[in-house]
Amino acid sequence: MMEAIKKGDIRQASRLIRDIEDKLPSAKAKIKKLYPHTGHAFIIGITGAPGAGKSTITDALISALRQKQKRIGVLAVDPTSPFTGGAILGDRIRMQRHAEDEEVFVRSLATRGALGGLSQAVGEAIHVLDAMGKDVILVETVGIGQQEVDIINHAHCVLVVLVPGMGDDVQAMKAGIMEIADIFVINKADRGGSKQLQTELMGLINSTPLTEGGWRPPVVMVGNAHEAVAFNDKIEELVQKVEEYYTYLQQSGKLTERVYRKIQVEINDALRANILEPVIQKLKSSGRMQALVESVRNKEVDPYTAVEEIARCFLK
Repeated sequence: MMEAIKKGDIRQASRLIRDIEDKLPSAKAKIKKLYPHTGHAFIIGITGAPGAGKSTITDALISALRQKQKRIGVLAVDPTSPFTGGAILGDRIRMQRHAEDEEVFVRSLATRGALGGLSQAVGEAIHVLDAMGKDVILVETVGIGQQEVDIINHAHCVLVVLVPGMGDDVQAMKAGIMEIADIFVINKADRGGSKQLQTELMGLINSTPLTEGGWRPPVVMVGNAHEAVAFNDKIEELVQKVEEYYTYLQQSGKLTERVYRKIQVEINDALRANILEPVIQKLKSSGRMQALVESVRNKEVDPYTAVEEIARCFLK
């Protein structure tokens, strides 16, 4: 399987990502073998509010990057139903036209309850696509609002997609999601209110002090996707801005900072998976978790003292 994935085998890569989502122990061993072959792809995160047109932008970026002979991997995260645990995984439908292209691999992931707009499996799935030899990996988040900032821990470049008519004056002032943008994209810019949104956004950007040699996020206006010529011109402009940002990252040393942050997050996630989750599972299976809940409920003990005792027990 490892050799097949390194040669770009889509079926084996899909099988491994499925095992990662299902948290099979065998998947972890395979990721360990793939890890030395990662670190070559440029990762672009695409985020924004639901209905902003993230999938449309992603689909257009695939086409533009393929014209530059780039091998593309796409991870599209869809929300999971809290009742059935299922997801629509609709991005495969939207990106259907790339299905016959052997150099494009689109994989949908369900959030499975994870907060922050990403599936818990995204980090490891990125490693799989990286080891496949993809030059660029596009990660489209689920779209949950201003707290959807986890993508900055995985991507080298973050595109924040906005649309006019969604509370523009407030939208441009939101913390969190607005602060992670390396490039802003105003989609559906043929709508009324797009110029107002652009003005407010530029005002916000220009009022933010920059460090010496810092990057000031550009704003790219993208119009109606059905007006193909004008739309494709704007997507070309967006690709150019991404390339300029990549050059900036390399020349400023910021790329190394992003890589360090990504690795630190991976170590933190691995610590939780190897230390915290087994403890929780053991507490549940032994019935001790239920007993603790009852004790806290009856005010026999507070949650903090209970957790300190658990830590002493399991961590010696």
